[in-house]
Amino acid sequence: MTETDIRPARPAEIPDLLAFWGHAAEGKSVTDDEDGLAQLLARDPEALIVAEQDGRLVGTVIAGWDGWRCHLYRLAVHPDHRRQGVATALLDAAEARFRALGGRRGDAMVLDRNTLGASAWQAAGYAPDAAWTRWTKPLPTAAG
Repeated sequence: MTETDIRPARPAEIPDLLAFWGHAAEGKSVTDDEDGLAQLLARDPEALIVAEQDGRLVGTVIAGWDGWRCHLYRLAVHPDHRRQGVATALLDAAEARFRALGGRRGDAMVLDRNTLGASAWQAAGYAPDAAWTRWTKPLPTAAG
């Protein structure tokens, strides 16, 4: 099996990350654009964790820490590399980051229709929390 290297994403990789998510991730977020990722990496350069094999991007997870809670987004593994431990390695790195920052619980954003993703999260020990519902409101941009 090929060794998986886990490290923070670099700003120069933003176009590659967006292309990767277009192929490997489920759904698209309002912040899935160059400006959104640039802002994330400028604010928290260690939040976006990538997995590489032989210099090729094979997985990602965003491990966001707001100083109070630990949030997980964009767990994605290239279809050719699934079921090989990539997601586990990414989540191990994210959870280690959270513990080092003082985090106590991770929460994951998972699309309801993403049954493959739900299986991966469940295998990693995560479960839906029926006591909570996510409420959202799109914010107007400076241009709009």
